[in-house]
Amino acid sequence: MLLKKRTLMAGAMLLLAAGCVSEQKYDQLQAAYNQLQAAYGADQAEITMLQGRLKVTMVDSVLFPEGGYAITAKSEAVLKKMVPTLLGLQNTKVVVDGYTDNVPIGASLRRMGITTNLDLSSRRADSVANYLMSQGLSQNLVSAQGFGESSPVASNATPEGRAKNRRIEVTLVGPGN
Repeated sequence: MLLKKRTLMAGAMLLLAAGCVSEQKYDQLQAAYNQLQAAYGADQAEITMLQGRLKVTMVDSVLFPEGGYAITAKSEAVLKKMVPTLLGLQNTKVVVDGYTDNVPIGASLRRMGITTNLDLSSRRADSVANYLMSQGLSQNLVSAQGFGESSPVASNATPEGRAKNRRIEVTLVGPGN
């Protein structure tokens, strides 16, 4: 954790020195980072800040039942933690990206019309985006996109790697408040 904080601070200093992000924007992102770190446990989300963007990554099991894409009461409780932070950044774009592992879609999902991992990741991203908008975020600032299995962060050869690849990333982009 200490190494992560040092890396974050070093990256922030480089951004400020290079003029890539204003000090005001950095302060806003830092405040949002601190709020989200306080709201989420390490088992629920990983929060990173780099190059003027703040990204919250949640593995799919935190938000969705296996093979599911609908927001549940458990999902709402997890997502609701980020809403106050997002509402405080009124001019910031919220980009929701969905990802899957490379395991083919099963019969139950096919019966629901989901035929590819791209379909599943898109529905999951849309579900999260729709929930955030239902909580007051502007539909003009929220977007969602599924990427299926195209951008793995770990090997799909192991169950642990596949679990890391099934994720939702919520990225804050833009000028802040």
